[in-house]
Formats: sequence, structure tokens, C-alpha cells
Amino acid sequence: MSAVTAEDYDKAASMEELYALLAKQGIENGWNKPEPSLWPLPNRDFVPAHWSYREAKAALNAAGRFVNTELAERRNLILANPIPGNKYPTVKTLICAYQMVKAGETARSHRHSANALRLVLDTGENAFTIVDGKKVPMVSGDVLLTPNWSWHAHSNESTQHAYWMDFLDVPTVHLLGPMFFEHHPEGIEKADEIASDSPMRFPFEETKARLAAEKEFAAGCRIIELGNPPPAMKTISLKVIRVDAGASFELEPSTLSTIYSPMYGAGKVTMEDKTFTWSRGDSIAGPSSYPQRWEAEEESYLLQVSDEPLLSRLDWLRPVPPRS
Repeated sequence: MSAVTAEDYDKAASMEELYALLAKQGIENGWNKPEPSLWPLPNRDFVPAHWSYREAKAALNAAGRFVNTELAERRNLILANPIPGNKYPTVKTLICAYQMVKAGETARSHRHSANALRLVLDTGENAFTIVDGKKVPMVSGDVLLTPNWSWHAHSNESTQHAYWMDFLDVPTVHLLGPMFFEHHPEGIEKADEIASDSPMRFPFEETKARLAAEKEFAAGCRIIELGNPPPAMKTISLKVIRVDAGASFELEPSTLSTIYSPMYGAGKVTMEDKTFTWSRGDSIAGPSSYPQRWEAEEESYLLQVSDEPLLSRLDWLRPVPPRS
């Protein structure tokens, strides 16, 4: 940047000369910005989107022929929101990915400052996520946590490939900057104990029983929160919604960014002018500021992942008025 003195500003004879001096110092004027920095409603810079598990599973199987766990840290498929120039976040603050570990494979241990969790889709017996030295079983419909800075690896000791969905707050960490990542010095953290009752695991059968005992928040619809009491993710909320066959519910627009995956069931969702038909294992991006209407064709269980804890702590969780 060029040196500009107070005397140079005193000598400025026009607005154009003032702008030129400011530019030399890397200063932007605050009265003639091409785009405002404050706006009356949140920007809709992400859009509703849908990804099919059936197609993702086929893609992972194809990748399994070419990509091994030595070549890639994880064999996964990033679900990037389909907006111009985006190659990573699924919604503003969160990312979702499909992952596969082949029969007999292991994915080495690492840890990072981002929080992560996974929804188990299809596995055989003896598939595990290793969390802080304990083998946590992976059973279809289970939700498993790997909180910030927990060592974690994956060990598929079954005869079938294992498939699941990962959810992380990496876009939030990228925005704020405190990203740290380490490989475990032993490659795979030693783990002999099988911890079926790990607090990092939410078995689907227990989730199903909890929902059956819950009161309806809408006709034929029930909801519970996972991870409350702790362990809970400080930036990520996990809820499971049961929707009976033929039932529906609506969510008004808010500042929440959400990702959904149907744990079981089938139906459709409408987010303003977009309607998606979904089935088990699919992924649906529900960005902030969009209304949502969910309808189930059969008894369904939806995992809802959102940034609610983060927004609540910052007092930024608010409804968004309808747009004209």
C-alpha cells in the first residue's frame, strides 16, 4: 500500500481524489458500497437440495474399486449445496457426506477440532467406530458421536461393506478459523473393549422406544432430542422425528440451517417451490429462511441435524418473516 498522509487528504479537491487516496491505503468507504453489509432479512445464499442414497451407494461402490484407505483419509462423497462456485458446505454451517468402509477394511484414527457424527445406514455384524479407544458398534439406524478432538477410526470386521452418513460443523470451523487436525501416532488406535452402551451411541431401538412414549407435537408426529443430557455437540443439534403413515407437519422459516436424513420410511418434502420425494438414507438440505412441509407415505423416522445450539448461544435463533 502506498503511503498516504493527512496532508494528502487535506488537499483532496474532489470525491474521486478522496476515493483514490482511500484505495491506496486499502480502505473502503462506508457510504457508497456496491453491496450493503446489513440487510433486513437473512440472505438465501443456499438452496434446498436432495441426494439419493441409492445413487450415492452405487457411486461409493464404484469408488471402492479405485480408492483405498491409504490413498484417501476417508472414502466419502461430499454433498455440496448446488449453488454457483460451492464445492463443500451442504448448508451454511454444516456439511454432510456418504462414506463407505469395505469389508475387512479399517480407516485410520485421527482427530480434529470439528464436531462430527454419523448415521449408520447399512452394515454387517462387527462393524465399529473406534472412539477414544473403545469399539462402538455400528448398527443400522444408530447415531454415533465423535465430538471435537476425540480420536476416532472405523473398523469393518464384517463380511459386508459398511455405509453411513457423516455430518460435521467444518464450515463453521472454517469460518471462525480454529481448525486443527492430527493423525494418531499408531495409525489405528488400539481398542479391545466393545462399548455397546457407549454414551457416544444412540441405538435406533432406544430412539424408537423413546419416540413411542413422546407426546405428539402435531397429529401423528413426535420428536425427541438426542444428546440431551450430554454428551451433546456444542454446535450441533440432533433430533429425531417420527411421522406416522399419512401424517404431516410444517416448520415455519427460521434462521436454522438443517440437514435431514430419513432413517426409515418414505415421503415427500416441500420447501417453498421445491418438492423432493425421499426414502431411507437420502439426504435433504434445508437452508435457513425456507418453510418446510414434510409428509410421510409410511411410518417414517427423520434425523434432523441443525446448528441450533450455536445460534441459540449467540441469540441469533429467530423466525424469518414471509418474503413479499
